[in-house]
Amino acid sequence: MDWVAWARGNTDPDEAGWKAEALKDVLVLDLSYGSFAGLFAGSLFSEMGARVIRIEPPDGDIARKMTPFGEFIQGTGLPYLVEGRNKEHVTLDIMGEAGREILLRLVRKADVLIETFAPSAMESMGLGYAALKAVNPRLIYVALNSYGQKGELSEKARQSGWRCYDIIAQALSGFVSTTGIPDSMTDFPEHTRVPTRMGNWMGWYAGGAYAGLAVMAALYFREVGGTGQFIDMSPADALMCLNNYALHFYHLTGKVIERPGNIEPAAHPYCYVRCKDGMIFLAGYADPNWKALCTIIDRMDLVEAYVTVKDRTDPVKAVEIIQEIEKFTLEHTRDELVAMWLAYKGPGVTVAGEILKPDETIKLEHWYERRSLLKIHEAPWGDLLLQGAPAKMTETPPRIKWVCREIGADNELVYLDLLGMPKSRLEELKGQGVL
Repeated sequence: MDWVAWARGNTDPDEAGWKAEALKDVLVLDLSYGSFAGLFAGSLFSEMGARVIRIEPPDGDIARKMTPFGEFIQGTGLPYLVEGRNKEHVTLDIMGEAGREILLRLVRKADVLIETFAPSAMESMGLGYAALKAVNPRLIYVALNSYGQKGELSEKARQSGWRCYDIIAQALSGFVSTTGIPDSMTDFPEHTRVPTRMGNWMGWYAGGAYAGLAVMAALYFREVGGTGQFIDMSPADALMCLNNYALHFYHLTGKVIERPGNIEPAAHPYCYVRCKDGMIFLAGYADPNWKALCTIIDRMDLVEAYVTVKDRTDPVKAVEIIQEIEKFTLEHTRDELVAMWLAYKGPGVTVAGEILKPDETIKLEHWYERRSLLKIHEAPWGDLLLQGAPAKMTETPPRIKWVCREIGADNELVYLDLLGMPKSRLEELKGQGVL
């Protein structure tokens, strides 16, 4: 049997669309507001087959207005178009009594609720976990906030009304201080030698991913114990779990690792270097690998100059190593360098690979074959590029069923289906500003 054909036939939703969805009987209410942590968690559930209902205020979630350089499609930002996928979109003003009553009716039918408000904000509206648990003991309630729901900082967030902000999670986790050009690289202007935020909303996405994992565990536990539970998730906590050694190094030594920039303090060279037509990734940090790298670039003198791992990870010497390697790589293109590394058959293993820009990444057919990237045409948005589900599963393939909905597009569908509201009642609620 052709393995590639078997894998594609069993994991590609286009070819295995008849297969079950893992969470097909799970109903998720996504009340996240102005936060892609909750949106991303909801996207994960929707890809696995859950019915996810996005509940926005009548004028829409402010997250729809977050977009690079003011680029909108039909008034909706590009990030929201991605994270609105597979979800039914309804509007509901939960600040008023009528809206809260409708939410409680939805909660009675739900399995999971996600919210990203300030700590205790839902309690102040009579919609906290205790109140919702009273109407649905099986409910799994996820509260995402930068500071979490308890502790000194959470109390300040409660008093100030701070919601779940990515930039706060990045700053609190200690991660930001590890990114950016090191102070010691004085060739760079002073204003560039500062900590920099991670390029994407990694606080939000880390928090959303861990929330997704926690909900999966809670759903499993509920099958055994029969009850739901409250999940307190701080994206800053999530990022700290990914901050693999900076905190531990300080605890052990009392020293703060200087921002390493392009240098990996635990293994070097394991970095990006410049070449004729861009940049390339190189790895050759252990002694045999370092010797192999030096063999390829015909610089065996470097083996003697930087003998040990400790030599090569020294902050000053690490910069010197990059400068020496670039004397070679700047004379060659990315393709030429990758070919040299592939051609090397000597002892030791060393790695090289191209660093692609976004316009190069989306031209690789590999990603479309794996459905890692999808091109979709859908009204009213037109032609869109979306990320596909990263997990390829043989029995319950995750899938992208539709892109995003306009504000309140599914009001009639959801409220009629779940609550039995007649269309006349929906029109009445819309006129009152509830929907």
